Amino acid sequence: MISIIGVGRVGSITALLTLVRGIDHRIALVDIVPGLADGEALDLKHMCAILGIDAEIHSSTSYSIIEGSDIVLVTAGKPRKPGMTREELFLENVKTIVEIAEGIKKYAPESIVILTTNPVDPLTYVMYRKTGFSRERVLGFSGILDSARFSYYISRKLGLSPSSITSLVIGMHGEAMLPLPNYTYLAGLPITNLLPWKEIEEAVRETKEAGALIAKLRGYTSSYAPAAGLTVMVETIRRGSNRVYSTSVVLKGEYGVYDVAAEVPVILGRGGIVKVIEIPLYESEKEQFMKSVDEVRRMINSIPVELR
Repeated sequence: MISIIGVGRVGSITALLTLVRGIDHRIALVDIVPGLADGEALDLKHMCAILGIDAEIHSSTSYSIIEGSDIVLVTAGKPRKPGMTREELFLENVKTIVEIAEGIKKYAPESIVILTTNPVDPLTYVMYRKTGFSRERVLGFSGILDSARFSYYISRKLGLSPSSITSLVIGMHGEAMLPLPNYTYLAGLPITNLLPWKEIEEAVRETKEAGALIAKLRGYTSSYAPAAGLTVMVETIRRGSNRVYSTSVVLKGEYGVYDVAAEVPVILGRGGIVKVIEIPLYESEKEQFMKSVDEVRRMINSIPVELR
C-alpha cells in the first residue's frame, strides 16, 4: 500500500497519477484538516468508477491508516510565503516533520519514505534522524524536478524535445542548487559542446528561478511536476528498475561529506536507494556543492534543542 501524508495539491495529484498509471490499487490519504482527505478520497473513487479502475482508497486524520504501507509519501507542511526566508520556513515545518516521523515509525516501520516538504534537504535529515530508518529508506524529492527543469530550458534553446536531454542537478533544492552542464548531454555530447556559455548560464538561471516564477504567475507553488516526479520515483521503486535520479540523501563520506542530506545522483530500486553515485567534480563545482552542503548544515544546526 502507498500512503500519502498531506493531501494538498501535490499529494492529491500524486494519488491520481498513482491510480491512473496502475502503480498500486491500495492508497491511504492522511491530512490533519478534518474532511479534506475524505473529500479527496471520495472524488478519486468517483474517478476510478468512470475509468474502470478497481481501487481501495482509505482516508483519515489519523496516522493509524498507514499501517502496512511499504511506501509513504510526505507532502505535508506549510508553503513558503512571500518575504519568508528558507530558514523561517524550515523552523515552521520541523515540528510537522517530527510529528509525522513518529507516526511513520509507529505504523509503517518497514516503509520507504519520500519527502517533498520544503526546505526538503534539511527536512530529509530530520526525517532520517527521527524515524531511525536507514538512509536507503529516507529520500528527499527534489533532484528529479530540478534536473527536469534544466533539461526543459536547455531543450528550448536547442529546439528539441526535453526528453532528448539528460541532465543533472546536485547540491540542494533552492537558490544554491548546482546544475551541471558538464553532465548534461544530448546523444552523448555535453551541452557545453553545443551551446554558447551565455545560453547555458541563462538556462541555469531559469532553472533556479523556475519555482519562484510559477508561484508568481499563478499564486501558489508548483504541483503537477512534483507530483509527476514522485510518481516516477514510486514506480521505479515498485518495479525495482534501478534507475538513476538525483535525490536528497544523507551522505556518509561521499563527496567528503558526513551526516548531512544533499542532492546527489543515486541508483533507485526496490529497497529504496541501492547506491549513492559519486561523480568527479571540477574544483569550482566542488566549491559550489560545498556551499549547498554548508547551507543545509546551517539549517540543521538551527533546530531547537527540544526537537533534536
